[in-house]
Amino acid sequence: MVLKIVENLGVKYLKGTDEYKSKLEHELRKLKFPYKALAEDDYDARRKDHISHFILRLAYCQSEDLRRWFIQQEMDLFRYRFNELSDPLVQQFLEYVNLLYEPISKDVKKRLKDELFMSTPGLSAEKVEEQSFYKIPLQDAQDLIRVRRVLLNYGFALVPHQDMVVIILNNYRTKLSKALAVAAVIGKLHRTGRRDVCGGVPTWLRKHWSKAQAHGGDLSVLSLTARSLPAVQSDERLQPLLNHLSHSYIGPDYSAQKNTGKISLEQIDALSVKSYPICMRQLHKALRENHHLRHGGRMQYGLFLKGIGLTLEQALEFWRSEFIRGKIDADKFDKGYAYSIRHNYGKEGKRTDYTPFSCMKIILSNPPSQGDYHGCPFRHSDPELLKQKLQSYKISSTGISQILELVKGMHYQLACQKYFELTHDVDDIGFPLNHPNQYFVESQKLLSGGRELKKEMSHPGSSQLKPTSQESINSSSATTTSNNEADTELEGLDEYFAED
Repeated sequence: MVLKIVENLGVKYLKGTDEYKSKLEHELRKLKFPYKALAEDDYDARRKDHISHFILRLAYCQSEDLRRWFIQQEMDLFRYRFNELSDPLVQQFLEYVNLLYEPISKDVKKRLKDELFMSTPGLSAEKVEEQSFYKIPLQDAQDLIRVRRVLLNYGFALVPHQDMVVIILNNYRTKLSKALAVAAVIGKLHRTGRRDVCGGVPTWLRKHWSKAQAHGGDLSVLSLTARSLPAVQSDERLQPLLNHLSHSYIGPDYSAQKNTGKISLEQIDALSVKSYPICMRQLHKALRENHHLRHGGRMQYGLFLKGIGLTLEQALEFWRSEFIRGKIDADKFDKGYAYSIRHNYGKEGKRTDYTPFSCMKIILSNPPSQGDYHGCPFRHSDPELLKQKLQSYKISSTGISQILELVKGMHYQLACQKYFELTHDVDDIGFPLNHPNQYFVESQKLLSGGRELKKEMSHPGSSQLKPTSQESINSSSATTTSNNEADTELEGLDEYFAED
C-alpha cells in the first residue's frame, strides 16, 4: 500500500517539491508508516520496517517487471526519507551502512568556501557555510561530476549534504538490483529442480563465483540466500502469501452486488462504451466481432459481468446468444461452455463464489498470446496498437501522449486512471483505481450524478511536469549511469548463473 501511494504521488506531483513532500507525508501518517523511525530512535518501528522490506523483496523478485517496479518505488521512498534526515543522522546512517564518507572540517570548508560556492549550483554563500560537505571517492560521484556540480579536491569530490542522496541512491539501487536478481535466479533454479549443493553453496554458484563476484556479489550472502530461499518457496504456508503480495488488492471483491439483476442485456453495448475500462471494452468488442473468446477472455470478462450485476440466467443467455452466431451451436454450447459459467457463479464444482479479477491480477497473471483478447491493454499491447486503439476511442492527441508516457514508465493502473479522466472529462478522480469493477461503479456514479468530482483549474502539462535541473539530479541521477549498469547486470546475471 505504501509503495502504491509512492507511485501514484510520484506521477501526479513533481518529486521533491513541497507539495509532493506534503502529500506523501500526509499519506504516510494516515497509514501509520514509521518513516521517521531513525530520527525518533524507535527500534521496534525500524524492525518492522526492515522485516516488511525483506518480505517484499521475496515477493517482488519473481519477475523482471515486479523487480523494476519495486526498485523504482523503493528508490522514491528512500529519497524522501533520506532528505528528511538531519546532518548528524546522515552521518549516523552512513556509519550504520558502512559507507565511510567523512565530512570535511570547518577549516577546510572555510578555506575552500569560494570554490565550493562556484562549483555547486543552487547554493548561496550562506548555504555553503550551513551545509556539511563530504569527501566522496571520484568513482562514487560520477553522476555529479558528469553534470559539473561538484568540487574536485585531491582525488575526492566534495559533495554537499543536499546532494548526498544521489550518492546513497546509486549505492542502494545497485545493491538492491543485485540482491533481487540473485534471489530470482536461485528461486528459478530451485523451482526447476537444480538443488545441488556442495558444502552449503550450490555447485553452480561456486562454479560461477568469479562472475558473481564481478557483479558485486558476496559469497556468504549468496550462499545464505541459496540455502534459505528454497526452504521459503517450498513452504506451503509462506509461498502463497508471497505470491499474493505482488498481486495484492485491498478493496471490495465485487462478488455480491446490490444491483444484481438491474442491468439488462440490452444495456451492455452502451455501457461498454460509457463505463467499461479499456480491458473490458476490448473484450466486449472482440466478442461481438468474433462471436467467441478463449478461456482467458471468458474468465476475465465473465467475472466482470457478474460483478456489474448480471445474474446467472442473464450470463447464460448473453454468452449463448453470442456464441451461436459463430461456429458454436446451442447444443455444443450447453455441453461445453455453460458448465464453466455456472461454475463461476458457484453453482458447480466446489461451489466457490468466484470474484472478478483485480487490476494487479490482470496485469501480472496469464499474459495473452496471439488470438487472445484478455489482459491489460496498457501492459500487454504494443504501444503503436494501443495508440491506434485510443485514437479510435476519440482520445485527444495530448491525452494519448500522457497515457503512453505513463505506460512507458510501467504505471499501467495510472494510465487507466488517466483514461478514466479523459473519457469522463474530469481532471482528478480523487481515488486510486485498482479494479475494473471499481472503474464501472465509479463511472456509473459520476454519469448518474451520484458522485461529484471536482474539476480543478487546468494547468497545462501539470500531469507530466518536467523536473528542474536540481530535481533532475535528485530524482533521476540514480537511474542514469548506474541505472544502465545495474540493468545490464540484472539482465545478465540470470544467464551467468544458469550456464551449465
